[in-house]
Amino acid sequence: MPAASQHLSTVTPTPQQQMMAQLEHGSLLVGGRELLARAPPNVTLRPAGVADAEAAPGAAFLGARAAEPSSRHVFSVGTLASGWRWMSLFRFKIWWMVPATGAGAAAVPAETQMLLLESRDEAGSAAAEGSAVYALMLPVLDGDFRASLQGSPQNELQFCFESGDPEVQTMEAVDAVFINSGDNPFKLMKEAIKLLSKIKGTFRHIEDKEIPANLDWFGWCTWDAFYKAVNPTGIEEGLQSLHEGGAPPRFLIIDDGWQETVDEFKEVDETLREQTVFAQRLTDLKENHKFRGETCKNLGDLVKKIKEKHGVKFVYMWHALLGYWGGVLATSDAMKKYNPKLAYPVQSPGNVVNLRDIAMDSLEKFGVGIIDPDKIYEFYNDQHSYLSSVGVDGVKVDVQNVLETLGHGFGGRVAVTRKYQHALEESIAQNFKRNNLICCMSHNSDSIFSALKSAVARASEDFMPREPTLQTLHIASVAFNSILLGEIFIPDWDMFHSKHESAEFHGAARALSGGGVYVSDKPGVHDFSVLKKLVLPDGSILRARYAGRPTRDCLFNDPVMDGKSLLKIWNLNNFSGVIGAFNCQGAGQWVWPVKDTAYVPTSINITGHISPSDVESLEEIASDNWSGETAVYAFSSCSLSRLQKHQNLEVSLSTMACEIYTVSPIKVFSKAVQFAPLGLINMFNSGGALDDVSSTSDSSATTIHVRCRGPGQFGAYSATRPDLCRVDGQQVESSHTEDGLLAFDLAHCSPHDGDLRHIEILYRTP
Repeated sequence: MPAASQHLSTVTPTPQQQMMAQLEHGSLLVGGRELLARAPPNVTLRPAGVADAEAAPGAAFLGARAAEPSSRHVFSVGTLASGWRWMSLFRFKIWWMVPATGAGAAAVPAETQMLLLESRDEAGSAAAEGSAVYALMLPVLDGDFRASLQGSPQNELQFCFESGDPEVQTMEAVDAVFINSGDNPFKLMKEAIKLLSKIKGTFRHIEDKEIPANLDWFGWCTWDAFYKAVNPTGIEEGLQSLHEGGAPPRFLIIDDGWQETVDEFKEVDETLREQTVFAQRLTDLKENHKFRGETCKNLGDLVKKIKEKHGVKFVYMWHALLGYWGGVLATSDAMKKYNPKLAYPVQSPGNVVNLRDIAMDSLEKFGVGIIDPDKIYEFYNDQHSYLSSVGVDGVKVDVQNVLETLGHGFGGRVAVTRKYQHALEESIAQNFKRNNLICCMSHNSDSIFSALKSAVARASEDFMPREPTLQTLHIASVAFNSILLGEIFIPDWDMFHSKHESAEFHGAARALSGGGVYVSDKPGVHDFSVLKKLVLPDGSILRARYAGRPTRDCLFNDPVMDGKSLLKIWNLNNFSGVIGAFNCQGAGQWVWPVKDTAYVPTSINITGHISPSDVESLEEIASDNWSGETAVYAFSSCSLSRLQKHQNLEVSLSTMACEIYTVSPIKVFSKAVQFAPLGLINMFNSGGALDDVSSTSDSSATTIHVRCRGPGQFGAYSATRPDLCRVDGQQVESSHTEDGLLAFDLAHCSPHDGDLRHIEILYRTP
């Protein structure tokens, strides 16, 4: 029979054809499986780009056509086909995302900005590699419009397409929702962001950005220590007490409370005072009276003293994207040059559906003093050039998402956000030596997909020391949000208190975050037993290579409220992987949807498993001939296990307890010496201390050379006891246990603290 007349069912599609996204007769296929059913005829699908088709054959954009032009459309794309479960990152309030999990379209929250889905073969188990197909749906920016996903009561998946300006209208969404599929969710996410950055050109992947140097140093932020009462004396006291305890901050954020602002609403009724707190406005670019007086002459005097007396390397100042929470005072002499005007925010219906925010309630009532977008670079340049002139190194820029509510008359939310964002980034580049910017309250896709240079962004709502039921939510949120944010930014998991009932929990998480580590302790209120697991005596930290993210088997579980799942977070160092297991169950509940009754914390003991295979891309750091064997060191229990890559270790944790595991591939040197370096085993992220591992050998001996930061206790797996160990040429006493744990001290030696120590471990040939 001629090929042309064969029945379609006998034609086997090529692997590339199987991967291609296809929309036919209302059915959307991804990775060879149906993702959407009953898609309306107005839904469109187009490949993500001919030039990139070979690299990402399944990449495409969903769009839709409407009958009439509008500034806001809600398009149905059909129902989710059976067999898929999903994880959403959605904005539960205007500023911040949190995760949600489920199945079926109806439960997909409004303001979903990432939807990751998983479908497994009927015979496939959760542990069976290769049995799953993952689909990614990313609502993106399309021209002057911004998309988000949501479910409907009719069990339809919808995308909202809005400009934020009634005058900016369209009938068609062309490239609204990016879709792709694959068998590795982390690789899928990375490839999606890299491909989108090329196609859109409005943002860059984190690998293409300059990384601020302060991230490798321990920091202190003034916010939870003082709130707006921050003052020069308190700042010096805090720096001094941390330094004296052996955890010297080299990075300082002077948060809200240093600027010259005005409260126009002092005379309002007392019942309205809480509403007006967020409506205060900026009147000048220079510091307020607290930073000009007897204690310090001016801000420059304080910054100089902080650096010279307390050894701080980087000083950041806080400001809001619009100057202050309520913007700038339009009648202020210092602000008139920027053509400010009073505007009243209008929130998207998607935001109002979820959790309302007290700050937005205040701004909607009292307005925001917004700077003319054509003058915004001048404003930022004036602000930052002044700060730079007095020795400040960078800025934390807060309240960023408010711009999405102020698009009317400025071409819409996407256009005004992009103008402000790019002006901010240009001013940072012009005025500070490094890319020294922390973006905050910026979890809308308008900002995320406009970040060309910004390299650090806060990963969740604030650490709230006075809210015990929010601690586990914080850890879960930062880890899950980093799946998306970690491809575009270094996620900042926020400050915490070292002396707090949740300090160990937060500290362990920060060690795995791949981002900065900083606290907001009150002066003199510290727990140095926690801090010294994070900070070396010179003030440096052991930062992992990537953003910390949930392990693959956690992606579709609820680690806070399902009563059975541990949260596991993975990362990589230069020579080892790291896994953190956290019991987030029982201590709190998600704040959205709002519950009728207050949550009563309870303690739940959860048993689960960790495996070396939980560390994605472990092969990256293993040798070419790696057998798959690993040494796994548990930080809290100080136990060492030898495991094949797919073997498991049982872990049992009570509520708010955690354990960190260093996973080091075992390498065979000279066909005889089995060795795996662990690093500084007195530190949460022990493997972050390792800089280099090599070996030399001759007929008499094999010597393993390790370059490791110190001081601290060095640990390694060694199948046999070595004949001698040397540190910087000096022989040292070592211990070696039956399970193979080799350990010895890297002594405290001031000139070398934080520097690399040269370790030699010698095995004589039998």
